[in-house]
Amino acid sequence: MRERNLDFDRVRDRRGTGSLKYDFAAKRGKPDDVLPLWVADMDFPTSSFVVDAVTRRLADGIYGYTEPGESYFRAVESWMREHHGWQVQERWMLKTPGVVFALAMAVKAYTKPGDAVLIQQPVYYPFSEVIRDNGRVVVSSDLIYGEESDYEKYSGLIYGKDLNQTAEEHVPGADAGGKSGRRNSEKTKPVRANQVGTGKYHIDFHDFEDKIVRHGVKLFLLCSPHNPVSRVWTREELEMIGEICLRHHVTVVSDEIHEDFVYGCRRHQVFANLREDFREISVTCTSPAKTFNLAGLQVSNIFIPNAHLRAQFRKQIDAAGYSQMNMVGLTACEAAYRDGREWYEQMMLYLLGNISYVRRFLEERLPEVRLIEPEGTYLLWLDFCGLGLSGAELEELITKKAKLWLDSGAMFGPVGEEFERINVACPQSILEEAMRRLECAVRSR
Repeated sequence: MRERNLDFDRVRDRRGTGSLKYDFAAKRGKPDDVLPLWVADMDFPTSSFVVDAVTRRLADGIYGYTEPGESYFRAVESWMREHHGWQVQERWMLKTPGVVFALAMAVKAYTKPGDAVLIQQPVYYPFSEVIRDNGRVVVSSDLIYGEESDYEKYSGLIYGKDLNQTAEEHVPGADAGGKSGRRNSEKTKPVRANQVGTGKYHIDFHDFEDKIVRHGVKLFLLCSPHNPVSRVWTREELEMIGEICLRHHVTVVSDEIHEDFVYGCRRHQVFANLREDFREISVTCTSPAKTFNLAGLQVSNIFIPNAHLRAQFRKQIDAAGYSQMNMVGLTACEAAYRDGREWYEQMMLYLLGNISYVRRFLEERLPEVRLIEPEGTYLLWLDFCGLGLSGAELEELITKKAKLWLDSGAMFGPVGEEFERINVACPQSILEEAMRRLECAVRSR
């Protein structure tokens, strides 16, 4: 049987379906006639294999409590191994109704009220929400945006002698004899930063470690690939993060929901798979929701190799009163990972075409608006600083004049002001209309 849902040009009318993306503009303070390219779901029907599996399951007519069988794990395990080179074990896996739910469980499991939790803004806004809403304190080591010279200024010879000396001097809990309590320091090696182009985001590792030390951070929420700035972190960058977190006994919760969206010659690096000692401090959050457009089915697979961390996490799920997963979500997840490869590959090719279209349009017709070159995700990060508008003026331009519903950069943190996030997982005709509206609004200022 062949995949049937490969016509990505076809426009589907999603209005009147209860779609968060299309049906709730007025309730969220937007004009009814805005073109929505905000929330991260696609305007593409998922794989026909998923549709068929769900249809067959629903035809049974009995929708009782459901647990996945061995075939579920085999499908997930196979996808992770074949696409990411990661050999997962069934005992590591816990299932949750979404990655954001898992982030909240992790915050409750690994910190106490009043504790600081580290993030890297601009970042997916629920990171901040699950921290604050659970009575913890948000600490951000903001990503650095700028020219290559700026990166060299901040990082240079990263993780060389100076940074290690600084870390030893400031590690909390050093004994009277000056012992730092560092772990695995013998594995730390000087690593020179990769050569970079302009307008790219980077990690300031000095600031990253300083924030951990000064605020007593014990939990870091990593976004990998990063939403919204579209970075796919290199192995070297992730190893630097891991070394710092090991040294200061920080648990790393890695949101890898966008792991299947990587462009060019890059490869997604699973943080937990880089080294055995990283695996022991990690919680890896995965889901087919973005890859196969299944967000409404509420299914995520969380991998926690360390038994103690896994028990702490499970305790919070139990305390929340959650047990069996959604039957339809489980069915869709298994079918997607088992049979959805052709759909996924063709969808990725279509996304590349959409990204190329936006890049070319901005270069040729709106050079004042800068595309931050995407390395991953289907969410493009646009720099509007060249227009010289305030945050309020930019929102007026986007929403009222262009009649577009994008995600304002400010919601990802203060450093996101003057940026907008746009979802390009849609038929190209929709994207063409969006770019036309944007151009008309900018030219009519």
